[in-house]
Amino acid sequence: MFILDREQKIFEIGGIKVGGQPGENPTVVISSIFQKGDRLFEGAKRKKGFNEKRAEDLLKMTDRLSAETGVPCMADIVANTGAEFKTYIDFVTSVSGMPFCIDAWPMKTKLEGARYCTEKGLLDRMFYNSLTMWEKDLETEIKEIAGIGVKHVLLVAFDQEDQMPSARVGGTQKLLDAVEKVGATFESLLVDASVMNAPATAFCSLANRLIKQKWGFPCGSAPSNGSYLWKTARQMWGFKGWSGADAALQGIASLVYHDFIFSGPMAGAERVFPAVALANAFLATMVFDETRRLPDAGNHPLNKLFPDFAAQLKGIT
Repeated sequence: MFILDREQKIFEIGGIKVGGQPGENPTVVISSIFQKGDRLFEGAKRKKGFNEKRAEDLLKMTDRLSAETGVPCMADIVANTGAEFKTYIDFVTSVSGMPFCIDAWPMKTKLEGARYCTEKGLLDRMFYNSLTMWEKDLETEIKEIAGIGVKHVLLVAFDQEDQMPSARVGGTQKLLDAVEKVGATFESLLVDASVMNAPATAFCSLANRLIKQKWGFPCGSAPSNGSYLWKTARQMWGFKGWSGADAALQGIASLVYHDFIFSGPMAGAERVFPAVALANAFLATMVFDETRRLPDAGNHPLNKLFPDFAAQLKGIT
């Protein structure tokens, strides 16, 4: 039911494995920091710096939750300028050893961030976020990041004109064709099926299955785009009701063909990591019924959080 016919690729970014067959490796949670509206900034005064103590606390909390749950973590570093990237990358890497991505809208800013990672010797633990369908000068961008030496790249396969799962497959093919045309090669290619509302995350899961079946790439999306844009939920049920829905959506996505998720602001880590951990234990148990195999890693949430149950399963042939 879950296992795919095609051999699945597993890439390693900064020591963290991403990809594989469902239930094999835990879903990687990629949490945002320094994004627009982050409470690390004093109101809208982004240019005046950020609250370093709170930022450090968030990073350390995320590392702690990752260690406690067995769910790997990465940071999504969001910046508006190359200068911001330098500041934020230096800060994150001084506090935590977690891998990270550089996330910006303009190509120029992303390239400046990538170049700085090269200067700092950080390319092994950084992935480029991202190559997109809507970039007008895509081939130039691919040439630039290949020349910089970027190793790990995220492909965003979303097509606004056709939001069905099959279109994400077509979008992935177009991006791969552009990479091939330029003659670029990268160590890792990850695919983000992209989503802008909560129920449409289902299309991402379906698209991810198709993409994994066709190429074997690690796939994911940003369920948080859907939950954080669902303003009505906060109006109807308050923060507690909304946060329950957010955790549920992150967990459901992790259960169904998501090797990674962009989980939204790092401040939400305390609800996201337990939800994703339980979803991964749930998935690994379902896969066990199909294959009679348990995850090899002792740190997988099923083995780490439910060791007695995992031991019982080992006795079943």
